[in-house]
Amino acid sequence: MRLHVDHSTHYQFDGHVAYALQQLRLTPKERPGQQLIHGWTIAIEGGERQLHYTDHHGNGVDLVSVGGGVRELTIRCTGEVELVTWDGVIGPHRGVMPLWTFLRPTPLTRAGRGVRALTAQLGRDFASDIERAHALSVLILSKLPWRTGVTDAETTAEQALAGEGGVCQDHSHIFIAAMRHLGHPARYVSGYLMMNDRTQQDATHAWAEAYFDHIGWIGFDVSNGHSPDQRYIRVATGLDYRDAAPVRGMRYGAAQENLVVQLQVQQ
Repeated sequence: MRLHVDHSTHYQFDGHVAYALQQLRLTPKERPGQQLIHGWTIAIEGGERQLHYTDHHGNGVDLVSVGGGVRELTIRCTGEVELVTWDGVIGPHRGVMPLWTFLRPTPLTRAGRGVRALTAQLGRDFASDIERAHALSVLILSKLPWRTGVTDAETTAEQALAGEGGVCQDHSHIFIAAMRHLGHPARYVSGYLMMNDRTQQDATHAWAEAYFDHIGWIGFDVSNGHSPDQRYIRVATGLDYRDAAPVRGMRYGAAQENLVVQLQVQQ
């Protein structure tokens, strides 16, 4: 399947920005089963691309600076990606980060009382660790229904689990925290998903991957209740959202911003 992506992120500030520096993790990873067709374009209005590099998780990163006096910044990504069916299986671990790194808790994925209680509810009556991971995914969604506007980028797995709902970022953080608590390396994935019921979207997507001996990495989209298929484009991975956020940075000057995201993913 070949998917076309048109993704625009527009910032409007309430005053002039003295200086800003943004990290963009918006270029899809190339791997067996996922290849870029005719390249991938990132256009910047209101800022200047300083350099492109590959980080320690193998993510392509563009560093963008914003100079004094700017009140608007637009980042637009376009491109086509060729995908084959992989049923969620990524396979062997690759890259410079040792596998044990993905057992390490982070502030967003620390397993506290809530996560430990969640894993205890699973019990042990499973034919395999993979079956248990799927059961965990179902349990998380039953405990934390999809609800926007009640969490944000700094909400931890424990805070989300104790709340009234959450989004894909929260579901992924809880799954990662629980899998690490159960002894499995786990990581966060940000990317794109072609929706079956609409073309226009207002956000990118996120899911998780866990590592199993003799198979490797397998993806779990808790929010949608299945493993990723050929409708999913993997863009960035990391220990949590902070490692794989599509746009993340800092700025001096304007205190408030208005963010509008427009996204189309279609075959």
